[in-house]
Amino acid sequence: MPRKMIEVENVNHPGHVARVDAEKYAAARAALLKLLPRRAPGMTQREMMDAMRAALPLTQFPGTTTSWWMKTVQLDLEAKGLVTRDEGKPLRWRRV
Repeated sequence: MPRKMIEVENVNHPGHVARVDAEKYAAARAALLKLLPRRAPGMTQREMMDAMRAALPLTQFPGTTTSWWMKTVQLDLEAKGLVTRDEGKPLRWRRV
């Protein structure tokens, strides 16, 4: 049986969409939205990656794939206006 796919956006490439596994996307999206704070200072990319590794099951997200899924979901949610990037260094993200 073929996997169900979903289209995701990338805030850095407006108008471009990619297709990814819908089940994995849903799990990674739910985890990231649960982890990200609504208030500044938000989380750095490293903090998000570490938190996602702890939140996602290794059976579904083996090895370093959690980092790829975290970034894919973060860029998609940012493109959709559900996550915002705060100014300053290091970069930090939070829920809108």
